[in-house]
Amino acid sequence: MTAPGARPNDNSWVRGAVDRALAPGYQAHTATLRGAVRQRLVTRALLTHLPTPPGRILDVGGGEGTQARALARLGYEVTICDPDPEMLRQADERLSGADAAVRDRITLVHGDGHDAASLVGGGWDGVLCHGVLMYLTDPAALLHVLADVTGAGGVISVVGKNATALALRAGLQGRWRDTLSLLDEEPRAAAGTVTEIGNLGVPSRGDDPHQIRDLLSAAGTEPLAWYGIRVLTDHLGDTPPGPDLDTVVEAEWRAGERDPYRQVARLYHLIHRRRP
Repeated sequence: MTAPGARPNDNSWVRGAVDRALAPGYQAHTATLRGAVRQRLVTRALLTHLPTPPGRILDVGGGEGTQARALARLGYEVTICDPDPEMLRQADERLSGADAAVRDRITLVHGDGHDAASLVGGGWDGVLCHGVLMYLTDPAALLHVLADVTGAGGVISVVGKNATALALRAGLQGRWRDTLSLLDEEPRAAAGTVTEIGNLGVPSRGDDPHQIRDLLSAAGTEPLAWYGIRVLTDHLGDTPPGPDLDTVVEAEWRAGERDPYRQVARLYHLIHRRRP
């Protein structure tokens, strides 16, 4: 359902061409092996650290609601705050086919995550921000908002692109000129100043997960865990999931929870707790 008084926001982090391209690209991506692995790994990590349901979860940039529906089926009350009307339309469309109990547990709010405090208030048991920081020039302000709207002891979950291993995908795919270029730019990439066209077909940038950890800690949180996402499957392009998906996910989970593997994952997943 859509929250009363929800409003659009002119300060959206995804503008212009990104707005127009992201929704269809993301929908196609979720049907691939890479997309399925990402969602399954994120859900598994969340259930390891979130309080047991029922609980109030805010999904900043939650898009068409794949993660929100998974959590709502488990009994969480989930609010998606997203600046893209097309993403929210897709979320609403997919909710129309869900069980009534799941529909009633999900609220859709149109707006910029930077305005979350005024749009949806604070005191959340869990705040998610997945695949958003890569479209921001500077993530620090949004990370502070995430911490501010999380209740004391609540969990913050951030997924972003790992800038310290951007060359790995290109190398495993045999794109050697791209590999050399990314290796040459590695120091700038780790500082978040290099953009590339990712699998969704729009420009995005990465961050050093250790820097994001430090920014979250400075905002009043403490780290609980961090995971790598797509250590072993990121180079497989649009390969669809196969009958061995459960085995693939288990292999990715075990690799992504330990060094040195998580260091070279395409995505990082940080879990923090809001300090009292």
